[in-house]
Amino acid sequence: MINRRRIFISLLLFAAIFVIGVAGFKFFAGPEASILDSIYMTAITISTIGYGEVIDLSRNPAGRIFTIFFIILSLGTIAYAVSSITAFIVEGELKNLLGRRRMEKDIAKLKDHYIVCGSDETAATIIQELLQTRRDFVVVEPDRERLERLRTAGDFLYVQGDPAEDLVLRKAGIERAKGVLLSLPSDEANVFVTISARSLNPRLRIVAKGIDIKSHVKMKRAGADSVISPTFIGGMRMVSDMVRPTVVSFLDRMLYDKERALRVEEIEIGKGSALSGLAIRDARIGEKTGALLVAVRKAESADYDFNPPAERVLQDNDVLILIGTPEMVGEIAKMASGA
Repeated sequence: MINRRRIFISLLLFAAIFVIGVAGFKFFAGPEASILDSIYMTAITISTIGYGEVIDLSRNPAGRIFTIFFIILSLGTIAYAVSSITAFIVEGELKNLLGRRRMEKDIAKLKDHYIVCGSDETAATIIQELLQTRRDFVVVEPDRERLERLRTAGDFLYVQGDPAEDLVLRKAGIERAKGVLLSLPSDEANVFVTISARSLNPRLRIVAKGIDIKSHVKMKRAGADSVISPTFIGGMRMVSDMVRPTVVSFLDRMLYDKERALRVEEIEIGKGSALSGLAIRDARIGEKTGALLVAVRKAESADYDFNPPAERVLQDNDVLILIGTPEMVGEIAKMASGA
């Protein structure tokens, strides 16, 4: 910002010096000199060329004194302008270089993070949610301007490049990532990146956006764990808002309350954790953290125990479904972590 201001000031000074030169040469040369002659004299004086003078001030002491001061003033202005432009270019490039290196180091430290590919409105919503729920993630997008627009929502790590390239995905830490969210402009692009991501990390969870319902099967065959249709979700939301507006209002309150950021979260109980073998009553999850235990899913089962009884005993690999803030979820995650 400071360097840009210096460049703006340099341009104003240069324009002012040029006007002073034209006016001065016209004044001291007299009526026989035209405006074009004065402009020419100003240009060759500022540029220090001094080629083909059209105004002779050799017999005009006042004109010669003006020329001396004008040359000194011009040299000072040019030096200031050159230094400002050089500083803007060098410092800008240096800042970008250092910023990229710092970001690469931060990405290298990540593990079990998420990778977001895309920059459309869906991707922007994904990024906002990951920021609000304090997840580690990296955005991959080839367009610099789109990245800058996305970063207005908050500061995050990113890799500028085509997500279809394996090298770019590796820079984003694909081998160490927990999941990839694909919101690219076309279903074909999402399928291609799904194949690349799955080949680079077979354990990865891949959630892709599917614009055409017919493409969902192909995406799952390519390796996507889940395919989301924005039009389907939008239609379901509209119906819900019509037939159950209070429920929708409650969920919106959860989603858009920036102070609390309540979410429905899931936490798996690790082997040998402090929660294993305890009845829900004895685990006292709600009393200790303030989170609400909604359901429990037994390991490798599709069945859920909704509103589980207090005497239900928690076991290794059980999945807890809770409503809570990121802080509450973090505390429960520590309790549920294995030995």
